[in-house]
Amino acid sequence: MDIVVIGLGYVGLPLAVALAEKFPTTGFDIDSGRIEELRAGNDRTREIDETRLAATKLQLTDKAEQCPAADVYIITVPTPVDDKNVPDLRPVLSATKTVSAMIDPARKPVIVYESTVYPGVTEDICGPEIERLTGLKCGEDFTLGYSPERINPGDREHTVDRITKVIAGQSPEITEKLATIYGAITTGGVFKAASIKVAEAAKVIENTQRDVNIALMNEIAQIFAKMDISVWDVLAAAKTKWNFLPFQPGLVGGHCIGVDPYYLSYRAEQLGYNPALILAGRNTNDGMARYVANELHTRRGEKAGSVLVLGLTFKENVPDLRNSKVVDLVRSLEDLGHNVTVHDPLAEAGEARHEYDLELDANALDHTYDIVVLAVPHDAYVKDMGEGKIRSLVNGDGLFADLKDAFGIRAEAEHWVL
Repeated sequence: MDIVVIGLGYVGLPLAVALAEKFPTTGFDIDSGRIEELRAGNDRTREIDETRLAATKLQLTDKAEQCPAADVYIITVPTPVDDKNVPDLRPVLSATKTVSAMIDPARKPVIVYESTVYPGVTEDICGPEIERLTGLKCGEDFTLGYSPERINPGDREHTVDRITKVIAGQSPEITEKLATIYGAITTGGVFKAASIKVAEAAKVIENTQRDVNIALMNEIAQIFAKMDISVWDVLAAAKTKWNFLPFQPGLVGGHCIGVDPYYLSYRAEQLGYNPALILAGRNTNDGMARYVANELHTRRGEKAGSVLVLGLTFKENVPDLRNSKVVDLVRSLEDLGHNVTVHDPLAEAGEARHEYDLELDANALDHTYDIVVLAVPHDAYVKDMGEGKIRSLVNGDGLFADLKDAFGIRAEAEHWVL
């Protein structure tokens, strides 16, 4: 079987490299710079190392017309929300248009979507769009499938070749075909979902569940702060119970957890249901950056000063800046009058500038500040620099804020944890 993977980001590249070990596979991305980097052996996402990238049989192109007619097309493009938190399906529809021009009906290809969507998008929106663009008949000239991505950036244990892949096809025959393909690349096996809509729903609730649980932690962190109780001390005690779920408070960013609940809530509202719990969780998590900024401002006597924010990516030890809530923290501190400097050894300066109009200061560690915020506990900060080095960046009467309690310090006058 010939396979074409559309989109070579955090999801598409590891998938395409794994598929290329078993099937003739072409990887397509509209970003010519991305293709050039990959051809040169550099994966900016750090998901595939240089050795494996150099050895792969994956064919790379940024030109749709160079993609061969295939038996399977797999779409792995982002599905963001707009500034009103409404699902933005433009990337997935653009990829659908690209694939539509590649289809050879004689092959009766399967078009598989891995992008996170609400139930119904694959069959009720994408399928009809392919029919409209091509004049072909869904179920006859081409078929549909869905296999939700489960990539966790920076996670070297739960990689695409080890996790269980949920799959669903338009028919039992297509499901079996997908089982053969995905089963060939993962030791975790496949799970055949009852339908495409079930597979779509499974994906969207995976991250919604995490979002709601983290929102609970963020809410109790704020409650306990008013009692002068460390939420970290509380969690340390509570997690000794065998069935306590060890979620932690913090800034909830990234392309999945901070986005997927809006896809589910959007569809629920379309159907006339008010998803109060889901939206309440989103509201709590989206407000955490402002809460942290206000706490820091209050603890400094509401005096504006110099602030160093350590870490800009959405999580530790990855270069991924997508939907980083540290950006919201920076903006909130600036709104309160503080002069904010941002440092991150993993984030790309050009991407930070392009996506958020933020400048990363490579020399930021050469100065001292009124407030130092360890926002993202990269190993470069926690292991390489250590607590002492970071504390040395704080002015004499300044404040050190450790948002994830990376150093296990609870409550001191000059130290604050979430």
